[in-house]
Amino acid sequence: MPAVTVENPLTLPRVSASAGAVPRPVLAVTTAPGGFEGEGFPVRRAFAGINYQYLDPFIMMDQMGEVEYAPGEPKGTPWHPHRGFETVTYLIDGTFVHQDSNGGGGTIQNGDTQWMTAGSGLLHIEAPPESLVVSGGLFHGLQLWVNLPASDKMMDPRYQDIRGGQVQLLTSPDGGALLRVIAGELDGHEGPGITHTPITMIHATLRPGAEITLPWREEFNGLAYVLAGRGAVGTDRRPVRKGQTAVFGAGGSLTVRADESQDSNSPDLEVVLLGGRPIREPMAHYGPFVMNSRAELQQAMDDFQAGRLGTVPVERG
Repeated sequence: MPAVTVENPLTLPRVSASAGAVPRPVLAVTTAPGGFEGEGFPVRRAFAGINYQYLDPFIMMDQMGEVEYAPGEPKGTPWHPHRGFETVTYLIDGTFVHQDSNGGGGTIQNGDTQWMTAGSGLLHIEAPPESLVVSGGLFHGLQLWVNLPASDKMMDPRYQDIRGGQVQLLTSPDGGALLRVIAGELDGHEGPGITHTPITMIHATLRPGAEITLPWREEFNGLAYVLAGRGAVGTDRRPVRKGQTAVFGAGGSLTVRADESQDSNSPDLEVVLLGGRPIREPMAHYGPFVMNSRAELQQAMDDFQAGRLGTVPVERG
């Protein structure tokens, strides 16, 4: 980690907040509990315990791994439905194969992202390729769920295949940080992900002792999840470490700093920065469905059971 990098960050565009930007305070730092997903791969629940008013439009985020699988151990998820939101799978290490009942799919690895807009509903499956199951190996990634407003919940499904080489690369004024803009924009620089709900998603790597103060849209919320390493957030330098999420309050900039000393297995601070415009609509969430009411959840379940969300493609041998 990380998969997408550059030898000299100072060749990249540099971003920093203006001197007059109001710093965002840190409201809370939470620690993600561990769990298992799908057929049994380990995850950290990044948003557990955070009030939804600070997450909106984000629903949940899992850090998948980091885990070194032995041969025969890699696991995925079986076929399952979704309706009413988007799933964003960002793979840092390893390989994952996606397929859905709408014809979308592909293989992602080493910095690639698959962006699936479930919309009105589909079935999909995510699993390691057979070669990885046989050989074992490192697996590490994120899956983020982004809500859709009521007006878009029943839109046609869509799949985006975002290669790691497509992300917008930026740096801090001193070159101490590498910023990968996956979706949204930062200081006028846009990432490749097409979003229905306005959001920004950035994977930042900070060298030991490096600090970034980034401009942040005032109408967005602000979250920072630590993938690896140790550091501090906010102008008061609130400590954070791997598996913790910082919730920022209102303002026009946010600050993240890497500790001078890092562990040998995590030489840098790795952070995912998220911001989005809150939807501020009622949310009804049950398993793979995210709607606006219990009646809509029941309709989603009925449609799934009746086969109206699609069928599992038949493999032809």
